[in-house]
Amino acid sequence: MTSRPRICWSDLAGASVGVWGLGVEGGANLRKLLSIGAVPVIADDRPQNADAGGLRVLSTAGGGWEALSHCEVVVKTPGISRYRPDVVALGDQGIPVVGGLGLWLEEADRSRVVCITGTKGKSTTTTIVGHLLRGLGRSCLVAGNIGRLPYDPDNVDEAEFTAVEVSSFQATDLGCSPPVVAVTSLHPDHLDWHGSVERYYADKLSACTQPGAELTIADSGSTELHAEVGQLGPRVEWVADQPAPWTEALGLLGSHNRVNALIARACMIALGVDQAADDDALGRAASGFTGLDSRLQKIGEVDGVVFVDDSLSTNALAAIAAIDAFAGRPVALIVGGADRGIDYTPLATRLAARREPTFVVTLPVNGSRIHAAITEAVAPTGPPVEVHDTGDLETAVERALAWCESGSVLLLSPAAASFGQFRNYKERSAAFRHLMETRQGSI
Repeated sequence: MTSRPRICWSDLAGASVGVWGLGVEGGANLRKLLSIGAVPVIADDRPQNADAGGLRVLSTAGGGWEALSHCEVVVKTPGISRYRPDVVALGDQGIPVVGGLGLWLEEADRSRVVCITGTKGKSTTTTIVGHLLRGLGRSCLVAGNIGRLPYDPDNVDEAEFTAVEVSSFQATDLGCSPPVVAVTSLHPDHLDWHGSVERYYADKLSACTQPGAELTIADSGSTELHAEVGQLGPRVEWVADQPAPWTEALGLLGSHNRVNALIARACMIALGVDQAADDDALGRAASGFTGLDSRLQKIGEVDGVVFVDDSLSTNALAAIAAIDAFAGRPVALIVGGADRGIDYTPLATRLAARREPTFVVTLPVNGSRIHAAITEAVAPTGPPVEVHDTGDLETAVERALAWCESGSVLLLSPAAASFGQFRNYKERSAAFRHLMETRQGSI
């Protein structure tokens, strides 16, 4: 376990504090600092504006880092890797580099908090916790990587519980943990940020062993988590996939989402919510659940072909779960995006093992690597997997739709980040929906 600064937001009142990186979390960091009377110094790697709230924004390379080096503390956004040389250099000068979520957790009532992490499933599980608690008559703030920050002065909600989605980036900023932590899955990801699989695993799981951690709720079906059991903290509760009729009311696709729901229930029980053990009560509470946009979301049909948007899929594990959700059906898969060095062998192996007709269309930049992995995984005597490389999403949709017949699924599950062709997964999702709607109008 890595020792991390034990500082809270209240400690920063009146201090000179660097805000490194803006965006969603950086904006919340700035608002919080202003609300407690701190003196912010703002730097950003690629400033979009010259000022923020009337304060000057410096380019990191254009004097920003130098300004940060004169601050008492620097609060960075999660996207800035803790292993960057300029971040390490601040630490070497004795300047604590912290994150907003870690600052909040230090002074929160952690008995009312659950932190949920995982390579895949953390967003869905966190959302399920919030929905079920509200359905059971308890208030819950769904926060963290999912978009809302519990310390943001603009967030006026008072809630009994807080369910926090924690990314591997945010996990490196935590100096303590709540008693209950959940890990939904583990698979190599974000290697460009963490530097290696081993460091990614250590960072992702670090919330399980920080001071205050008592119980880790984990997916029993993950071989990777079992292999890393030594990093899961003092006590582990394994959650196995099993029939649970109440989960059907959530309306989610795939057995992996049933496990996510069961992990959510285990979290609530661990928080002392006795009603969570009552299947009938949970079934009623699950009613009206709305899944996340761009996460295995059926968005429409074109001539009997079902379009499924899974643009939130940014790693191989997520794409495997998406494919498995459509067992027994022909699938045209659109995959590929930014290259972060992920090993696509597990995805290729799963595709090669499918007995149903499968058509794969790849996108740049890593599409050719995915193509090569699939080619290597397909056995000479096994079912063929047809793979085509394309240069853009529109061409990929056209190729996939030309292959599909009525009853097929056209699945966008990229297993890669969108950067390079799109600003983010939402823009990629919107483009996919537009391409579907254009073709609906031409029928």
